[in-house]
Amino acid sequence: MSQNSGKGSIILVGMPGAGKSTLGVMLAKELAKDFVDTDLLIQLRAGKTLQKVLDEQGYQGLRALEEETLLQCNFTNHIVATGGSAVYSEKGMAHLSSYGTVVYLDVELDELNRRISNYETRGIARRPEQSFADLFAERQALYQRYADLVVDCNGLDQNQALRFVIDSITTAQHDG
Repeated sequence: MSQNSGKGSIILVGMPGAGKSTLGVMLAKELAKDFVDTDLLIQLRAGKTLQKVLDEQGYQGLRALEEETLLQCNFTNHIVATGGSAVYSEKGMAHLSSYGTVVYLDVELDELNRRISNYETRGIARRPEQSFADLFAERQALYQRYADLVVDCNGLDQNQALRFVIDSITTAQHDG
């Protein structure tokens, strides 16, 4: 559990298609917190889609823009849906975790493949030759590293995942 969980935010990390944005909105409504999707902040800052940034600046350019964007935000009392690549930035993750609990939404590769139909055009910060399976393997260790709480979302619908996250955070706060 983050030492600074007193700032009341919940930071959602996980692969594209894990449900960070969808679950984030539901959590924000349920817990009466602000909601922010960092991918949207990056797009607003750049004035273009993530895919356009990728096309023009490459995956490292997108990751650099993501880190700059994260570091300039105050996330007190928010539900934060991060981009799947936020975990590549140690500074960005330290900044995010200073605002509250980092929750990894863990979804199996097969399920993610079912959910993601636009892998090539979705604006995913990855090496050009990198398959989704390779990206999944690479990022899993990073998600685990930064997570205060891992939520196994396999086999859960959105409402079940919502309840599970809320119950897990409530339990963790009482135990910590």
